[in-house]
Amino acid sequence: MPKRPDSLETLQLSHELLRRIPKGRTITAPELRQQLADAGFERDMRTIQRQLETLSEFFDIDRDDSTKPYRYSWKPCAKGLSLPCLSTQESLLLMLAEQHLSNLLPAKLMKSMEGFFTQARSQLGDKSTTQRDREWLEKVRVVNTSQPLLPPKVDPIVFDQVSNALYGNQWLEVDYKNAAGKRTSTRVMPLGLAQQGPRMYLVCRFDGYNNERSLALHRILSARASTLTFERPKDFDLKQYDDDGRFGYGDGQRVRLSFRIEKEAGLHLLESPLSADQTVVELEDAYEITATVVDSAMLEWWLRGFGESVSAVVRSDAAIYHGE
Repeated sequence: MPKRPDSLETLQLSHELLRRIPKGRTITAPELRQQLADAGFERDMRTIQRQLETLSEFFDIDRDDSTKPYRYSWKPCAKGLSLPCLSTQESLLLMLAEQHLSNLLPAKLMKSMEGFFTQARSQLGDKSTTQRDREWLEKVRVVNTSQPLLPPKVDPIVFDQVSNALYGNQWLEVDYKNAAGKRTSTRVMPLGLAQQGPRMYLVCRFDGYNNERSLALHRILSARASTLTFERPKDFDLKQYDDDGRFGYGDGQRVRLSFRIEKEAGLHLLESPLSADQTVVELEDAYEITATVVDSAMLEWWLRGFGESVSAVVRSDAAIYHGE
């Protein structure tokens, strides 16, 4: 395969550097090199420094050489590459992604995107952006469906190591303390990351076992991504793991659930059914709900949450009703 021309390599590097140089704050060559590496562009420090010197001559870029390493930023009057690269709609989308997806994207990717998030914030704060565009983020919000809780503290180093190992299919060495206080040091195969309310969970397989477990990220005391990689199990599916109720402390067993619920408490179930096969019988002052669901502790907590508004709860074998 022929090698790409050096001019194309230089153009690509220049473009990536210009996109990542911030406005309103500074960044160093080592920081830019790390961002490029996280995004898959491996370049040596000498090359990046040389390219930054060239770009500073032809673009409105400030270079602070009062300390080493030198610090770079777009000049206050410069528009940089934010306008041609990010539209207002794209800036809004990036801001929403930063707010709601930051814990579900690889840590390396989030770091490599930092320059774009900065550009998006700058774009939405620009006077040329309409007031309605700037106000949009104040008009949308993801709200809780239960009592709001503050998220437990997760060590940022642990999160970086976990997400990097998950991304690269690398074995992960963890020091973990469970809810009972038992401490375990082991090697795990990271398979998935899930956010449940304010908590984050790592789905993994312990070395030597073929069943999955969920580890609360805030209970991982330390983590280190190994250089050893593994082949991701073909029999594991994170969506199926969730559908089986594993995050709700279930084991995948499906039951045919039937119960009565007072109309005022159960009206929302007519609008948001428990399952696709849910049936409803309207009584004088209640609804009789029947649906196929995963039996789990979460289901039990949900039913108990209605108190005396729910009665006549019956669980039956779902396979009988579906002829399995």
